[in-house]
Amino acid sequence: MHVWRIALAISDAELNRRARVLTSEELARAARFHFERDRRRWIATRGAVRALLAGYTGVPADSLRFRLGPHGKPSLEAPDVTGLEFNVSHSGELALCAVSRGRAVGVDVEVIRPEFATLSMARRFFAPAEVASLESIPPSEQTQAFFACWSRKEAYMKARGTGITLGLDRFEVSLLPGSPASLLATHDEPDAVERWLLMALAPGDGYAGALVTDGPARLECWQWASAATPA
Repeated sequence: MHVWRIALAISDAELNRRARVLTSEELARAARFHFERDRRRWIATRGAVRALLAGYTGVPADSLRFRLGPHGKPSLEAPDVTGLEFNVSHSGELALCAVSRGRAVGVDVEVIRPEFATLSMARRFFAPAEVASLESIPPSEQTQAFFACWSRKEAYMKARGTGITLGLDRFEVSLLPGSPASLLATHDEPDAVERWLLMALAPGDGYAGALVTDGPARLECWQWASAATPA
């Protein structure tokens, strides 16, 4: 299992390099962003992911084609790369791209925003046991624990390909400081705890991250640059 860390705060020249592999539809989508910051981040992420996946598949970056699952999860549609799975998340100035073969995968990265990590938000979205765990720790540790929980839940939903339709309160993950990242319980998948592997990621200062994959895996983390190719 490879996880790539992608910088999104890049020069205009690098942004133009990444934009050159995008399709006309992707460029049109980028143009619809209201804020220039969001447009740049989207292009930076999409262009990097295309170049990165080209290194795995041998298909030129601008020739890769994608399809969306029922709930919006992207996958490669070219028949010669069947079995290659990937998932992408971006937040702030970072993106993560997870790549595997023959394993479902979900990844999430979140900018840690103390103003968002409130107990009222936790009560709105988290499972009751998770809220109780959050309330049991000192306020100084709650923001980090909140985003550990949030990123792990997002990664699990993305791995399953359900998106938010699964319901954030329909399953439980660990969040207490010092406790291993793990899926603790689900309401709709009896063997989920045994099936899915959940791992915490450390994308950088001020960020939380998580990875979920279908079964045991050895994790390797990489920093992506324009000329990078998988080892």
